[in-house]
Amino acid sequence: MERVQTAEHGETAEPVNSSPAEATPEPNPEPSPEPTPGPASASAPGAAQASAPGPASGPASGPASGPASGPPPLRPRHRVTAWAAGLLMVVPALIAACRALDTDATTPVPQLLSVLPWLTVPAALALLLAAAARRRALTFVAVLVLGATAWSAVPYMPQAVIPYGLPLARVKVLAANVEFGQGTGSLVDVVRRERPQLVFVSECDSACRSTLTRTFADVLPHYADVRGEGSVGSILLSSYPLTDWRMIPAAMGMPGATAEIAGVPVRLQLAHPLPPVPGQVSLWKRELGRVADAVAAQRTGPMLVAGDFNASQDHAAFRAVLAAGGLQDAARRADRSRTPTWPMEGPPLPPFVQIDHVLVRDFSVRDVRFLDLPGSDHRAVLADLDLRGPR
Repeated sequence: MERVQTAEHGETAEPVNSSPAEATPEPNPEPSPEPTPGPASASAPGAAQASAPGPASGPASGPASGPASGPPPLRPRHRVTAWAAGLLMVVPALIAACRALDTDATTPVPQLLSVLPWLTVPAALALLLAAAARRRALTFVAVLVLGATAWSAVPYMPQAVIPYGLPLARVKVLAANVEFGQGTGSLVDVVRRERPQLVFVSECDSACRSTLTRTFADVLPHYADVRGEGSVGSILLSSYPLTDWRMIPAAMGMPGATAEIAGVPVRLQLAHPLPPVPGQVSLWKRELGRVADAVAAQRTGPMLVAGDFNASQDHAAFRAVLAAGGLQDAARRADRSRTPTWPMEGPPLPPFVQIDHVLVRDFSVRDVRFLDLPGSDHRAVLADLDLRGPR
């Protein structure tokens, strides 16, 4: 009788003799503590289970390991945000560059220079959007644009403060645009209250001229004027005698004269060039150039140039007037150079730019105030000055 003994560890079973005498027992090998990798151990089901204790012991198999089950490919992030940041930087970068290059260029640059300090708002927003879009290069450019715009908006000062001699006289100067004469009544009230010695009035029509000369015949008896209707008429009223009357050729009246104050001749000039609206920027530059020529013709001695310049300190043509005559903006000397004076008629725009100025030479500045004139779209500028003697 035969029986079959199954070998352990995957050995092939062989028939053995049932006779005890003839049977030769085979040694029973001890199992290895760790199966050796090989074809035999890999083929055994038990060995396969023992050699795969977890997913980390071999590459993953099945549907989870295929490319279709991985995360979807990343799409460009915040593309619209990055484009918006780039567009917001265009205007601030252009205007800051024109300011740095000392040019007014042409439309729309002169108009946008009027709002230069406000351009820091879109520049700052562009920086925030560039950072949100996680574009490093764009963020770096946005930082540069914001820095250049903020630097360009720093108030302009053409020269250092120069010490002068002792004060000779205290002078109050008022510059006002009454908008075709509509603010004449308000101006009368201001003059009565503030009692200035010099009054520069732009857009003073015949009715305005008649009212002012009649009302202030006692306190401001001297005047030089350019007669005309609408925006053409202008008048310079003075409590001091006036001589050497001159007029700068322009579309709107710009009279000038010399006043004797405390025995010192002081040149007075009213400024009212055309505004830099599209289509007449070249005329605006030409008339401001004539103002610069007029002040350059008298480089020494006290001087006052006041009125509606239709230009801010951010315009190169206005800074040229300061440089030509060695003048200083009284508002800048009083740290009020960003106080807006136009437009004052309410919606749709709040006042955003200072275009009314009092420019001085050989005067020190005590104070500058900006006064509302109901009926006019401009604020008036009231400068409290001291005429200084020779150094």
